[in-house]
Amino acid sequence: MTALAAAPARAIRAVGLRKAYGKLVVLDGIDLVVAAGTVFALLGPNGAGKTTTVNILSTLISADGGQVEVAGHDLEREPGAVRAAIGVTGQFSAVDALLSAEENLRLMADLRHLGRHEGPRRVAELLEQFDLVEAARKPVQTFSGGMRRRLDLAMTLVGDPRIIFLDEPTAGLDPRSRRVMWGIIRDLVARGVTIFLTTQYLEEADRLANRIAVLDGGRIVAEGTPDELKRLVPGGHVRLAFADAAALDRAAREFDGAARDDEALTLQVPSDGGLGSLRRLLDRLDGAAIKVNGLSVQTPDLDDVFLSLTSADSDRKVAAR
Repeated sequence: MTALAAAPARAIRAVGLRKAYGKLVVLDGIDLVVAAGTVFALLGPNGAGKTTTVNILSTLISADGGQVEVAGHDLEREPGAVRAAIGVTGQFSAVDALLSAEENLRLMADLRHLGRHEGPRRVAELLEQFDLVEAARKPVQTFSGGMRRRLDLAMTLVGDPRIIFLDEPTAGLDPRSRRVMWGIIRDLVARGVTIFLTTQYLEEADRLANRIAVLDGGRIVAEGTPDELKRLVPGGHVRLAFADAAALDRAAREFDGAARDDEALTLQVPSDGGLGSLRRLLDRLDGAAIKVNGLSVQTPDLDDVFLSLTSADSDRKVAAR
């Protein structure tokens, strides 16, 4: 790997990242740019290379090729500086179940060399932030899944990292615990922390991410904001509802080719869901003096994007990612 020019507003940059295990190519020259203080989500089917990407960017494994810069430091030449700037929460809990939450955090504070005064202060702060004060001295083996994941993330934050890698942080959590974790992630970003997220929950990426990249077959097959990605998939429409068949007939003539439902008295007009196209549609209705009883905009969601962009034979890929 060669050095890359520093870019203050850029938390992560990877160019031509490659990784193979024997003849199996996991990452086939991917490029990534993650802006500081944002959530970047990496999506992909099982075996696509998501965890491999996280492991490389967080210095856990080495790449076979490419240029990588994390927090302004070259990954190959300055791995220690990269580790000092990042935190990692993996798919599986890394806490010691026989210790208490407080003991786990104190152990991490000692590993981070926080000192006799700073360590306890940071532990108390994190217990409060993650709503673990009442359970602080209970063994982790008595914790629920949501509590364990909160403790996992709290341990990641002991060193006050600028960049956090979250590899499927809400896997296995119930909907309530998942939303608590979303709130924590939003709070971190509001304080300027950069989040690199991998997830199987497409709603999670849609709710949290500023930008999303879709990884499949070792390559980035699409990247953009959630709305930009949704516009890649056809099928968006505006559903118009009418009070009577006469109004429906007039609208159907105005929008030739739109799908009509005579029983429901509705018409589906193809649309990308944007404000411009919606305004033009309303202008046409107004110009033709057609009264609408109701209107709803339907656009493809990230499930549609994911299914459209990723291959159906993903299960053949390496499970270790």
